[in-house]
Amino acid sequence: MQNILIFERFLIKNIMKKYTFTEQKDTRSGFGAGLAELGRTNPNVVALCADLIGSLKMEKFIEENPERFFQIGIAEANMIGIAAGLTIGGKIPFTGTFANFSTGRVYDQIRQSVAYSDKNVKICASHAGLTLGEDGATHQILEDIGLMKMLPGMTVINTCDYNQTKAATIAIADHKGPVYLRFGRPVVPVFMPEDQEFIVGKAIQLTEGTDVTIVATGHLVWEALQASEKLEAMGISAEVINIHTIKPLDDEAILKSVAKTKCIVTAEEHNIIGGLGESVSRLLVQNSLVPQEFVAVNDSFGESGTPAQLMEKYNLNDKAIIAAVEKVIARK
Repeated sequence: MQNILIFERFLIKNIMKKYTFTEQKDTRSGFGAGLAELGRTNPNVVALCADLIGSLKMEKFIEENPERFFQIGIAEANMIGIAAGLTIGGKIPFTGTFANFSTGRVYDQIRQSVAYSDKNVKICASHAGLTLGEDGATHQILEDIGLMKMLPGMTVINTCDYNQTKAATIAIADHKGPVYLRFGRPVVPVFMPEDQEFIVGKAIQLTEGTDVTIVATGHLVWEALQASEKLEAMGISAEVINIHTIKPLDDEAILKSVAKTKCIVTAEEHNIIGGLGESVSRLLVQNSLVPQEFVAVNDSFGESGTPAQLMEKYNLNDKAIIAAVEKVIARK
């Protein structure tokens, strides 16, 4: 039996799946493409924007469906209220603005008019996290996942690339209930399959490993894959899981993985407090306690800079993930 396990471990370490990309696109463009597709296929989908049509890539939807678009202007609270009202007539409203304005600025309206009332509103937020870049700390919301996942009945999704964002946008139109869809501004590798079905709440295992589980979300998924290749060269077998849905969390996928690896690293472009990492911690404490390390912003605001500069300074890259892996394995 021991020889079989050793052989399986050898196979996993020597056939780790590699991911490549041929182009880079911003995830917000994936949202725009998905919304345009919904405009052609679902007559109940309507869109609202708070004076950021270009930033949210909503032009094609508006061009093809001008009567189903509402420009609310710089009045985000009003936008959320109007969206909630539109659901009463059977419409499926998609609201669009920056993540900071989609959550922090309008939290009371979301809580009362959308979450508490269980309205079928899709709150779609671009320019999330540090990778917003040069606009700086006032716009780089790092608390939004925590804010939104605490709302009863709110589904929270954070996609990793163009293809997954497009697929998620299309999928949430059929998902009943309020959704927070989080995506970003910078161009990032497109590495997920174009035709992959997006299933809300279902994690995607990207690589198989035996020494450590890495669960990542959003822009950190690609960094986790880069880390896993470097770890392989170091003799460490990492299992990488793409957690696109923060809530509901795919408990089964995480628990199955840590039962094998006995340790875990969480990676996210969000505050260490209130994000994916803490959701995973709660799951582990309640079911299978193993060592965990976090790759996240360490309870601070951001600052102006290029996305690459900020990811380096705030330790949100493959190097930080490798360091966390070495630390967590030492704790086993």
